[in-house]
Amino acid sequence: MKTISVPEKEQLSFGAQSILESVEKKMGKIPNLYATIGYSSSALKSMLETEASLAHDSSFTAKEREAINLIVSQVNECDYCLAAHTTLAKMRGFTEEDTLEIRKGSFSEGKLDAAIKLAQSIANNKGNAGNGALENFFNAGYDEKALIELTALVALRSFTNYVFANTQIPIDFPLAQAI
Repeated sequence: MKTISVPEKEQLSFGAQSILESVEKKMGKIPNLYATIGYSSSALKSMLETEASLAHDSSFTAKEREAINLIVSQVNECDYCLAAHTTLAKMRGFTEEDTLEIRKGSFSEGKLDAAIKLAQSIANNKGNAGNGALENFFNAGYDEKALIELTALVALRSFTNYVFANTQIPIDFPLAQAI
């Protein structure tokens, strides 16, 4: 079986190098997953633009988006994304215990709990959330805009989860606690 390695920036196209330089300025490093996605500058650009778009005028705060990232990564059993998003979730104000609760599929705050359960259902059921999860989501106060954005967040995180699943590149964040 071919081993996929994390490329050095110089191994990538000029477009990917330029994008990764911006990532490095913003984050202080180039995460291995981003560098690996950089094998395709168009995939890297698309992923980052989608993330930025979903953060702008969003139905979800940065903290809520991290909760969605955590539950989707848990469903998809992505150790890389669990490590990265546990780190980011803590930076956004969640405790270690909060991140574990979210990864188990619930949260003590009702509105966010509905979003977590819907994201989990979408990820578990190949996109088909089921009426109960949708009804709870809308009853919690979310609207159609939020549904579409949550679906996009699930798809985006599934993309990065799948890249890791198919590359098994080294994890360069502190490992997430097992549940």
